[in-house]
Amino acid sequence: MKLQKKIIKILGVKPKIIPKIEIKKCIDFLKKYLSHFSNLQSLVLGISGGQDSTLTGKLCQIAIQQLRNETKNINYQFIALRLPYGSQKDEKDCQDAIKFIYPDQCFVINIKNAVLSSERALKKSGIYISDYIKGNEKARERMKIQYSVAAVNNGLVVGTAHAAEIITGFFTKYGDGATDINPISRFNKRQGCALLKELNCPKHLYLKKPMADLEDNKPQQPDESVLGITYATIDSYLEGQQVDTRSKKIIEQLYLKTEHKRHLPIILSDK
Repeated sequence: MKLQKKIIKILGVKPKIIPKIEIKKCIDFLKKYLSHFSNLQSLVLGISGGQDSTLTGKLCQIAIQQLRNETKNINYQFIALRLPYGSQKDEKDCQDAIKFIYPDQCFVINIKNAVLSSERALKKSGIYISDYIKGNEKARERMKIQYSVAAVNNGLVVGTAHAAEIITGFFTKYGDGATDINPISRFNKRQGCALLKELNCPKHLYLKKPMADLEDNKPQQPDESVLGITYATIDSYLEGQQVDTRSKKIIEQLYLKTEHKRHLPIILSDK
């Protein structure tokens, strides 16, 4: 099997989707998994103001609302977290996303002091981290907080990784890549846009240029400039279309290079 077909099969990406149907599948998936555990009653998610967390957050809120209505259990809650590092330049987008999602609860927890404290502790031992590594520290600090909030509220941490990120390994290992459940992993970037459009999301949120915004020295750097390829091309690849030789090589090299990020910890019995 050619690598492209293998990747598409593993990630479960469809060449075409019907947004309304896929939205229902995502919501049912979240409801079924959460309600399977009698001791769990909340979904927890960090909201960044970008397309992926906006979509995932809206799906979570709808799922929780439906669970409350169906079970008459008012303890089911969706908890949104704003986790800025200092001040965030696109804070207005974050607030617009929160208004669109309308979560049951929303907490703002600034991660800057925690990240700087970690950096200082490393320096005391003679370990100096780069700006890039510090960016990963931010992602892991955010995930640490999400798990603490989930533990206090008997919840699950929800992930926002989609197929175009997963294929390229464009996420932080044990940062935004460490979650309990991920409802949008089988969609590429433009399919995520289509779902948000179906959900009547404000246009500027689903058309926003994707950016991880983790590095101090390169604020709001577009994802595509880091990847060296456009999401439109990655999306086409994931839909089974032919892409130019250079782009195909970049995508497949990224996939193979980051394979370790998509795998659970390796144990002796693994082959």
